[in-house]
Amino acid sequence: MDVIDLLEYDIDSVTSGNATYTYYQDYWQYLFESYMGGEEYRSAGHLVRYQNESPQEYAARLRNTPLQNHCASVIQVYNGFLFRLPPHRNFGSMEDAPQLEQFLKDADRDGRSFNAFMKDVATYSSIFGHSWVIVSKPFLGQNTRGEEMELGVRPYVSLISPLMVLDWSWQRSPNGEYTLDRFKYIEDINGSIKTVKEWTTTEIKTMVVDSEDAAVKSVDIEPNNLGVIPCVIAYNKRSIVRGIGISDIADIADAQKFIYNATSEIDQSIRLDSHPSLVKTPDTNAGVGAGAIIHMPDNLDPGLKPYVLDTQGASVDKILATIRDTVESIDKMANTGAVRATESRVLSGVAMETEFSLLNARLSEKGDNLELCEEQIWRLWGLYMGYTWDGVIYYPDSFNLRDTKSDLEMYMRAQAAPNTSPTYRRALERQIAEVVIVDDDDLAAIREEINSDDFEPHVMIAPNTGERVIAQTVEEHLALAAQGYTHE
Repeated sequence: MDVIDLLEYDIDSVTSGNATYTYYQDYWQYLFESYMGGEEYRSAGHLVRYQNESPQEYAARLRNTPLQNHCASVIQVYNGFLFRLPPHRNFGSMEDAPQLEQFLKDADRDGRSFNAFMKDVATYSSIFGHSWVIVSKPFLGQNTRGEEMELGVRPYVSLISPLMVLDWSWQRSPNGEYTLDRFKYIEDINGSIKTVKEWTTTEIKTMVVDSEDAAVKSVDIEPNNLGVIPCVIAYNKRSIVRGIGISDIADIADAQKFIYNATSEIDQSIRLDSHPSLVKTPDTNAGVGAGAIIHMPDNLDPGLKPYVLDTQGASVDKILATIRDTVESIDKMANTGAVRATESRVLSGVAMETEFSLLNARLSEKGDNLELCEEQIWRLWGLYMGYTWDGVIYYPDSFNLRDTKSDLEMYMRAQAAPNTSPTYRRALERQIAEVVIVDDDDLAAIREEINSDDFEPHVMIAPNTGERVIAQTVEEHLALAAQGYTHE
């Protein structure tokens, strides 16, 4: 484009977001800092500054205050359960699509497999409440599938956090479906240079701006041959506002900040107890540390002699107890008390089962939203490659959350109880094997051995004819019983 066209673009309008983005921007930044921790959290100033505290004193307190990053811990627990087993994918008619295997191994053209990419999608969605995925395919002048394969051209995905998405809008079609009709986001930041990309259903606009010069450097417009905006929103949990999700750490971040400030108070309380403040005149020369010598002027008024300022600060034990209570409240909010516990907690069997059920329900909802996101990604991938998506994506609905130690102890006590029934004994052995054995093949073999153990062949009678059949194995007994045969 020529200079006249560039002058039509204002840097503020190019880099500014819509009203919803402006409203949520600081909140999203706070959630991101809470998850990242480290220098990102420290430099954000979440440690409350004392009245009249100098910059040097505040900086020293920042350096001496550690962060217990509960936000990252909770999200890691969720992802650990969600991706303990890889999702099952049936690609349908796309099973033999060219370059599908390449995409699964390197989904984002940066070496990440598609499974690793979806795990990052789940992480971003947990932090912000939602995340965005762009499915792109470059055009390098190819006209045939063979030319595409020769040039290495194929669809790839890009994960975009809500902090980078400046503007978006939906349009409702006559059939009631909502579709994106505008999407603008920051694609790249390199120093003062920002690349902003804006999609519509008809064109793709790429704008490069320089924040130092406050000018738009270049604008490139190309047609959107796909006819739709290839963007997918991955919700963690839907809110009442379209395009805005509910974060997993929305309340946990505030509790984490409270613990962060309470930890600083512990450090200050210990320092005051070990090194109390000394009140003296400017002429009095006092050393520091244990056994320091104080030199007072000969003509010093006895009423002005140095003295230690007695402070009545909060007890360290009380602060630690408050922190423990706050950590327990975090586990209740996240339903992770049983899996994040670092010490033994006394919980009844009903309370433990209820907590596992709540966590299982939360994880199941997250899995359903990831399924929906994946289906939309594969629909766009097929659209680029000339396929119609007819496959199935399956994330686990149940995560087998159980207190195995407690269950095993209960089964062992039940096994020691007096009972001569072989069926009772075999049922307990099956339950113990399911708790102890991890490998599915080994577990299946053990089940078969338990079911066949001590089995005595017996006569089964047909329901109508009275025909007698001898059941030689457990499997034959179950098959005859299913047909209505009864034990003699």
